[in-house]
Amino acid sequence: MSLVSSTDAATAPPTDPAQSAPAIAIASVVLSTALVAIGNGLMFAFVPVRLAAEGLPPTWAGLILTGMSAGGMAGCFLTGRMVNRVGHARAFMIFSALIILSSVAVSVKVDPTLWVPARALYGFSIAGLFIVTQSWLNDVVENQVRGRVIAFFYVSYIVGLGIGSYLLTFVDIMTNTAPVVAIAFGALSIIPVGLTRLRTPPPPPIASIALRRAWQISPVGLAGMLAVGGLSMMVAGFAPIHATATGFSKDQVALLLLAMPLGTMLVQLPFGWLSDRTDRRYVLVAASVIVVGAGALATGADRSELAWMILIYMVWSGAIESIYSISSAHSNDRAEKGDLVLLSSTMLFAWSLSGFVMPGIATALTAFAGTGAFIVMAIAIAAVFCAFVIWRLTQAEAVPPAESVDFAPLSAQAPPAAEFAYASDESGSDAADEAPAQS
Repeated sequence: MSLVSSTDAATAPPTDPAQSAPAIAIASVVLSTALVAIGNGLMFAFVPVRLAAEGLPPTWAGLILTGMSAGGMAGCFLTGRMVNRVGHARAFMIFSALIILSSVAVSVKVDPTLWVPARALYGFSIAGLFIVTQSWLNDVVENQVRGRVIAFFYVSYIVGLGIGSYLLTFVDIMTNTAPVVAIAFGALSIIPVGLTRLRTPPPPPIASIALRRAWQISPVGLAGMLAVGGLSMMVAGFAPIHATATGFSKDQVALLLLAMPLGTMLVQLPFGWLSDRTDRRYVLVAASVIVVGAGALATGADRSELAWMILIYMVWSGAIESIYSISSAHSNDRAEKGDLVLLSSTMLFAWSLSGFVMPGIATALTAFAGTGAFIVMAIAIAAVFCAFVIWRLTQAEAVPPAESVDFAPLSAQAPPAAEFAYASDESGSDAADEAPAQS
């Protein structure tokens, strides 16, 4: 596998595509992120279960999720400036340290007023860490292997989240074992990056946000990001809250959270294969219909057998993640080279905004309608998006398959690296003067 240079991260020369980096150097960064994901998955499962065990209302768990989303939104837009100051490797270690501090705060005592800012710090840190890692990998791999490397990175992260969630079955939730284990995995994650000889990229460009331009490039892509940011954060975040509130044990919640990432991979792959061979908008319609249907089934799943609930949530989560991946590919199909940085930054803003606002609304509704309010919201969002895509099918032609980019499995639970698009993407004609085909 031909990759780019392999020199010390602290003294790396400018990028030289003629050089090659060993796969083990790439694997070290991926391994660090997977270790972080294990700790993160454990904390995702632990927080709502522990709050419920303490007799606190589920509204607190929703507020903590909203705080985490707010922190993530801040991380999406402050990470670029941090990396410009200290570089990718140091930024990665800083974000890992902040994630550890977040878990330390949770371990101090069960106090929702402390846990809200603690999880907001986690949201800020994981968004920054994910962006740094993705942009780092994007920079050091060549085009012919980039898709495979990024796909491996995403799959490793999702699998790590599932494994971490399942670790809850082996800990006593009435003790500090879970946050201590998360701290340990956070500390371990620093070691591979600290030892890597993978060169670090040059300072990234700071891209601007242009909603109007992104709409001109791809209305469906922008709408998809606005829809899926809220969908993913609500379903992933409220699933353990709702399952706990409806009487499922911590072991059952852990098993549910292990199964959902598996559904993400199983559903995305066939949808991605189809989207590469037909108009991606038809596949987006199908995914949206499945989200609506699975949501309708989920309204009664809390009164069913665990196996049935797991199956529903696997399909539900996988269809949502597919909307993210296909919307991203659909937008890139229509973008000119000079649009890529601007488009990526704007899509990140749309994803982050929805991922903050929608869980906040769901949290407010939880106080009046119970923890199942997020299900109704998810159904409504998917139905509106589905109707919009159907309307767009009557307004614009599809991009020919020969001109489309290859689908890559992505996770809607982690942000795209908007501020770290390749430096070469800034070259070319002024994006504002172009007029690409609309979707």
